[in-house]
Amino acid sequence: MGKNSLGFGSLKRAVGHVVRPYPVRDLPEGRYLELPGRGTTFITDSGPREAPVLFLLHSVATTGLLCWYPVIPELGRDFRVITIDHRWHGRGIRSADFTLELCADDAVAVADRLGIESFIAAGFSMGGGIAQLAWRRHADRVDGLVLCSTGPYFSSNDPEELARDQRMGAVAARLDRFVPVPSDRRLNDWSAHPAKWGISQFLSTPMSKLGAFSGAMAAFDARDWLGEVDVPTSVVVSTRDKTVPPERQRLLSGGIGGALEFPVDGGHAVCVLGAERFVPAFGDAVRSVLARTREPAALSG
Repeated sequence: MGKNSLGFGSLKRAVGHVVRPYPVRDLPEGRYLELPGRGTTFITDSGPREAPVLFLLHSVATTGLLCWYPVIPELGRDFRVITIDHRWHGRGIRSADFTLELCADDAVAVADRLGIESFIAAGFSMGGGIAQLAWRRHADRVDGLVLCSTGPYFSSNDPEELARDQRMGAVAARLDRFVPVPSDRRLNDWSAHPAKWGISQFLSTPMSKLGAFSGAMAAFDARDWLGEVDVPTSVVVSTRDKTVPPERQRLLSGGIGGALEFPVDGGHAVCVLGAERFVPAFGDAVRSVLARTREPAALSG
């Protein structure tokens, strides 16, 4: 995927997440959820049921909990917070294909099953692309966007780069044969062994799928329709990001009318490795979107 590849570079970052983890605390219990005609995924659903709904869409090679665990206790006080494991990540749907469009449709299918009419979609990195597509494909269901360490595209569709990622995926597939799939017990055991929990969360995504993830992300490009986004949007910019450069992230705040920017001093793994800075900025970004969704419509004439 070029010099800013998000596929195999995520392996190193994800390992960093669990080697130096942010403290794990007060996480909700999750459950499997059957999505009719789509498959079975894994979600968490926490916070007041009457509160505004926030969907947290995770980055590549992580899970809903591994990507978002620092923010869940904080945002869960004022929002109903939903996480979902995307296809082929963690305990997400296993399917023949992996596309960001399918992941966006899965998120709306989760909302359908939970009786949620509309929600704020917050996405980190790959999840930011999924959030944009959720609005594009289901505009009536998305009240606002919070786009973190992401952009309107990820990298090129250069055939040589994609072929390289596919070859590396084949090599990674060999690792899957020697790494047992973590049990639900280990995946749920965050309080007793937080470091082991983090490692288990990471290992629950098969490395053999990294080539497919890279290809799906390379196919994503919202630049042609970015200006059509008409919901309140916050853009959380990781200012020292070498994977999705800040200037690419700022294409979102520059291209979406009325979007507001929330800078965070950190690199691409700032959601965990810089969580003490990310959590308050993310909270401000989410509350800003909520406030703007509640503004009275301007009177005409």
